[in-house]
Amino acid sequence: MKEFLQYASLNVLGMIGLSCYILADTFFVSRGLGANGLTALNLAVPVYSFVHGCGIMFGMGGATKYSIYIGQKEYKNANKVFSNTVYSMAVLSIFFFAAGIFFSEKITLLLGADAEVFADTKTYLQVILLFAPAFMTNDTLICFVRNDGNPRLSMIAMLTGSLSNIVLDYVFIFPLNMGMFGAVFATGLAPVISIIILSKHWITGQKRMHIENRLRLEKPKLEPGLTANTVSLGIPSLVTEFASGIVMIVFNSIILRLEGNIGVAAYGVVANLSLVVISVYTGIAQGTQPILSKAYGRGNNNDIKQLLKYAITAMLLISCCIYIIFSIFTAPIAGIFNSEGDMQLQRIAEMGLRIYFTAIPFAGFNIIISTYFTSTERALPAQIISLSRGMLLIVPMSFLMSFLLGMTGVWLSYPVTEGIVALMGVIFYKKFTLKNLPV
Repeated sequence: MKEFLQYASLNVLGMIGLSCYILADTFFVSRGLGANGLTALNLAVPVYSFVHGCGIMFGMGGATKYSIYIGQKEYKNANKVFSNTVYSMAVLSIFFFAAGIFFSEKITLLLGADAEVFADTKTYLQVILLFAPAFMTNDTLICFVRNDGNPRLSMIAMLTGSLSNIVLDYVFIFPLNMGMFGAVFATGLAPVISIIILSKHWITGQKRMHIENRLRLEKPKLEPGLTANTVSLGIPSLVTEFASGIVMIVFNSIILRLEGNIGVAAYGVVANLSLVVISVYTGIAQGTQPILSKAYGRGNNNDIKQLLKYAITAMLLISCCIYIIFSIFTAPIAGIFNSEGDMQLQRIAEMGLRIYFTAIPFAGFNIIISTYFTSTERALPAQIISLSRGMLLIVPMSFLMSFLLGMTGVWLSYPVTEGIVALMGVIFYKKFTLKNLPV
């Protein structure tokens, strides 16, 4: 229990900080640039979700394998996993950087930006892609430093990066009047600051307080088989992050047809608040992962079962608190992001907050059970759960329910999808693991 609380609480705080990268942009853009700025931001955010998801994919996949080897005391193989993961991540990040230079205009058009919001959307998207190497390096190192016995430093790095983003957002948008470029430039600098803090793990060579510090980069040598294994374990984490981007793209296209740019701006409020809530569950899941993987490496099934129970219990308690807050303070929360007092935006956002967030206990369970499967090297059920909630179910469900119920159907499609996937998760748990664990 003590170890779970330490890892989970520190990681939840850090993940909330990480998710506030975009929430801070949402708040300051809504105040400084109004509804059109909010629309442009929401159209570009899916690209950030994909970049961030790829970083988490390498970080979680590699760190999971790393922890399993540590549990088995195979330290040489553990370090090989770290080196291979970092080099593989670096190669992919170069492609994102190149896309930012050569294809940002075409991607902006594909995301549905019209003439009114095209320039701001392109600016946000291009800068995010140019900073992709920093985002992905930060995501990967956070996972490895946490799994190398230093969750406190990971949390400090994430929170400091987020705090710097909030401060720089204000400075760049208001006193310096840098507009959308200022918002996204502040976001891009945040992971750079976080990486500088994470470097302390190597610079000081800490051995005290049970910090192991075994992470060492070996000579560059990519091993395709090891990379494939890392990616397969990390795909559920990628899909969990990328799901937000996919849902936003699909919902944006539907809402543009139903409510226009104001509807997209309102959805941006709901979606970006959802990213923060989901980060809490991701924090619980990723905080539990290192100790789950080490227990799995040692073959300790009782600890595995107990850790899963702790994670789900914590998730349910937090879900109740969050939904009560959103239910009581719906109007004030929506109003924070509605600086122009637009009644249509307020109405749509309030309805969305009440309906959309009924999904949170199901979403929390799906994230935790997917990470549980990944942590115990059961990649297939984890991938099925993640793909179902990220693409396979949510996309057709949103089109179907919006056709039947309009805007109400758009909001309902998310909780319905998460509920169906949660049922699948229970079935997979009984089929793949329960029979193999001691009662």
